[in-house]
Amino acid sequence: MNSKKDYKRKISLGELGELLAIKALVDNGFEKIMNLNDEKRNHAFADLYAKKNGEKMIISVKTRNKYRKRNNPEEELKLNAYYNLLYNNGMKKVDDAKRMYKAIPYWMAIQLDRFTYSIFLGSLNELEGKKSISLKKCEAGKIGKCFVANKQHFFDYSYFGNQN
Repeated sequence: MNSKKDYKRKISLGELGELLAIKALVDNGFEKIMNLNDEKRNHAFADLYAKKNGEKMIISVKTRNKYRKRNNPEEELKLNAYYNLLYNNGMKKVDDAKRMYKAIPYWMAIQLDRFTYSIFLGSLNELEGKKSISLKKCEAGKIGKCFVANKQHFFDYSYFGNQN
């Protein structure tokens, strides 16, 4: 895949994830939901702002293909097990966003495969200083909360997918 097409695919996957994230927040009773990227593209750390039960949250949404890229179609699918969350002065960006919005930092991990998607939400504190989200721990119920589990979608996955 050429780099320009891959870049556009990743951007589109991220934008789709933000829409799925907003829907999941609405469906789970969150209020005052704002897409922070509407006011500034590539906002530091957070993509979304939301409130629930008086708690203000800033949420970094990470959307990835559920499985890692295969070199050939005969290879077994392997889970894309870690989603990078904090890189390039990540904690400074978190601290800046916390101050700006007076909110608690959260993450949302969205897995997308050919037919389904899953969404997990957790607080940054649950990661215990790690810079990535473990999807194995999400799936096992050890971190985060599962908002959506293997829900069928009707997207043209051929554009978003990374499988050959």
